[in-house]
Amino acid sequence: MVAPYTQSSEVTHFIGGQRHAGQGTRTQPVFNPATGAVTRQLRLGTPEDVEAAVAAAQAAFPKWADTPPIRRARIMLKFLELMNRHRDELAAIITAEHGKVLSDAAGEVTRGIDIIEFACGVPQLLKGDFSDQVSTGLDNWTLRQPLGVVAGITPFNFPCMVPCWMFPVAIATGNCFILKPSERDPSAALFMADLLKQAGLPDGVFNVVQGDKVVVDALLHHRGVKAVSFVGSTPIANYIYETGARQGKRVQALGGAKNHMVIMPDANIDQAIDGLIGAAFGSAGERCMAISVAVLVGDVAERILPRLAARTRELVIKNGMEPDAEMGPVVTRQALERIEQYIDLGVQEGATLLVDGRGYRVPGHEDGFFTGGTLFDHVTPGMRIYQEEIFGPVLSCLRVADFNQAVELINAHAYGNGVACYTRDGQTAREFGRRIEAGMVGINVPIPVPMAWHGFGGWKQSLFGDMHAYGEEGVRFYTRQKSIMQRWPEDTEPGAEFAMPTAS
Repeated sequence: MVAPYTQSSEVTHFIGGQRHAGQGTRTQPVFNPATGAVTRQLRLGTPEDVEAAVAAAQAAFPKWADTPPIRRARIMLKFLELMNRHRDELAAIITAEHGKVLSDAAGEVTRGIDIIEFACGVPQLLKGDFSDQVSTGLDNWTLRQPLGVVAGITPFNFPCMVPCWMFPVAIATGNCFILKPSERDPSAALFMADLLKQAGLPDGVFNVVQGDKVVVDALLHHRGVKAVSFVGSTPIANYIYETGARQGKRVQALGGAKNHMVIMPDANIDQAIDGLIGAAFGSAGERCMAISVAVLVGDVAERILPRLAARTRELVIKNGMEPDAEMGPVVTRQALERIEQYIDLGVQEGATLLVDGRGYRVPGHEDGFFTGGTLFDHVTPGMRIYQEEIFGPVLSCLRVADFNQAVELINAHAYGNGVACYTRDGQTAREFGRRIEAGMVGINVPIPVPMAWHGFGGWKQSLFGDMHAYGEEGVRFYTRQKSIMQRWPEDTEPGAEFAMPTAS
């Protein structure tokens, strides 16, 4: 059995196949958001710890890159089996540190497992192209080779799934990986590191360096790190992208979101309410794909808002470990304060507060980081609660006259991550999918997170870089193409050639 990291008093690094205390003396508390209690201390890394992780990865890289893809896939298959065996334990670790309800944590683990399963097909994914006889006696083919040492910087809201967007594909394609998980819920990363070691992954291929901006900057500036993948807020994503690019790195930085759901007059209102409640308040709104704006078209507002408000008030909010919980706490007290400051701001800006989640208390968990679901009506595009990402259980409702106004509203927003439309009309659905300026679109699907073989990523200020996460785009991100042209002496005409080779 894997040692339950939730019972350890200190969370450390994982470097060169071993748990590692590191060189630093700084620590940071890790909380149980449901109780507000400190459960353990996190060791914050230093540039020296990053140097040690890079050195371990560089030492492991030549042999790992030269390992046949089928053998790498077999190790990933063993890791897949271990993740399936320990999924409940991993979900409990996530709930204990993040606060999301246990069923949501289990769903997160399942979506992470999907990416691992995709990465097990790496022999097929790495196949190149071959062209015979492109010119007389001349053949041309392509192959994809790993970059070297790559790094991932991941957010608190999905401590299993988002790292799995990165490291399974990176490792399967022959790279060595350094993960910098969120300092708010760091234990899932160590748990997965231990499973990778049990699966037979060579030491140094996967490393974890805990920490804050000190570690991030050390990774961005280290010449041995060839690529960086990041998921988080837009200001930080922009910083990661610009800093990494200046250092000559390949960078993939997924930023913030303000996801809209359009509800057309012909929509199934019951399904739309269910979609809004789950997408806006699931995981306490701490999802980059959470619906935070409902765009109510025509007479939909009068038909949906009374029932939506009633359902918001009825949310079952409690410790996420309890099986009937629909929403747990937010991750930190600072996050709670920021969310409730946005609610204050919405009132000041003139929005109509239909349901107020401020000051919510759970009996027996009075010190937990709880807020209730909040619902605003009559929000306008100029309000900050519409423009800015709140990242909490706050749903803003805007009213528009028709479909065209809904599309124009969404396309004018700075973010373009995910969007949904509820309708029964096929032409409306088709036009919405074609005209909307967002990277991920759901038709009667509230949270359209693509499956493992398609890839995740937004548009506009929601993505910095050229490639989406995981799927075939992930394979391309973690590899570089090499084109090889070949002919043999017997096919080579005598004399120097002063012209470019041509297909002749």
